[in-house]
Amino acid sequence: MKAKLYLIPTTLGVSPVNSVIPEDVKKKIIELKYFIVENLRSARRYLKLVEKSINIDELTFFELNKHTKKGEIYSFLDPIENGNDIGILSEAGNPGIADPGSDIVKIAHQKRIRVIPLVGPSSILLALISSGMNGQNFAFNGYLPVQKGDKRKKLLYLENKSKSENQTQIFMETPFRNMGMLEDIIQTCNKNTMLCVAADITLETEFIKTKSIAEWKKGLPPINKRPAIFIIQA
Repeated sequence: MKAKLYLIPTTLGVSPVNSVIPEDVKKKIIELKYFIVENLRSARRYLKLVEKSINIDELTFFELNKHTKKGEIYSFLDPIENGNDIGILSEAGNPGIADPGSDIVKIAHQKRIRVIPLVGPSSILLALISSGMNGQNFAFNGYLPVQKGDKRKKLLYLENKSKSENQTQIFMETPFRNMGMLEDIIQTCNKNTMLCVAADITLETEFIKTKSIAEWKKGLPPINKRPAIFIIQA
């Protein structure tokens, strides 16, 4: 039987592995000897959290991030051609969403390699189902522009699209810019537009709240440097 590519979920922060990663997923992680990872150091740390007895020195890692050359990626799947399963590890949550792992998955399909997604936490979906907003028609927009003017144009575009298509709009920001994003949303969007702020999902400090822009103007939550998802619906 041909080897497979496994999409391995990770925790969304410093939280007990047992609380968010199923036992069957942990067993598969322990079996694997080859991994494609975004960051070598954090991947090793995560594997040790999953199972302390894992011998890291016996494993082979391929780093896939913004520094990886395009031509190198194809060789990352060579172990599969030799009968070895490979796992892809994201920095947080599931590979392939706001994550370079999708490049490897695309190549795997081209090579007719079976891709197997494993169950684990997704901050995007957990935020959506907790928001009370439309879960039948939604869009994930990744990161919005950094420049204030461009960001506000994008926010207005997403708000108008949400209203015209009844489509929930989901996006994120680099944690240290969270408060700036919140302020821009409050200053830009209509007072009746609903905004969900979901930070530190699955962690002890988890914060998830949905209110209108008018209500948020009375006080903003302290989410600076905390991983967060923002959701709007007009």
